[in-house]
Amino acid sequence: MDFWQAHGWLFLIGITVFPRLTMLLAVSVPFGFLAWAGWLFFPHLTVAILATTYYWHTNPVLCVIAWFVALGGTAGEGKVASRRIKKTQTR
Repeated sequence: MDFWQAHGWLFLIGITVFPRLTMLLAVSVPFGFLAWAGWLFFPHLTVAILATTYYWHTNPVLCVIAWFVALGGTAGEGKVASRRIKKTQTR
């Protein structure tokens, strides 16, 4: 199945900006323990894994972009969190 047959631009933007909320409300794939752990700790990585699993054969470019967002998004969130912790500790 093609990604665009199942989802639209709104879903794509939502899963990029708000991955936890979008997966919770819009993804109908059954989640196991590892998927829930990924949802809780690494949502962008979970999105990239799910995208690769289901859409690699029909949309490889979209999957590669999902991996770039996953690696950049997770690293960016970590940097922001560490900056906030440092600011809180210096006060």
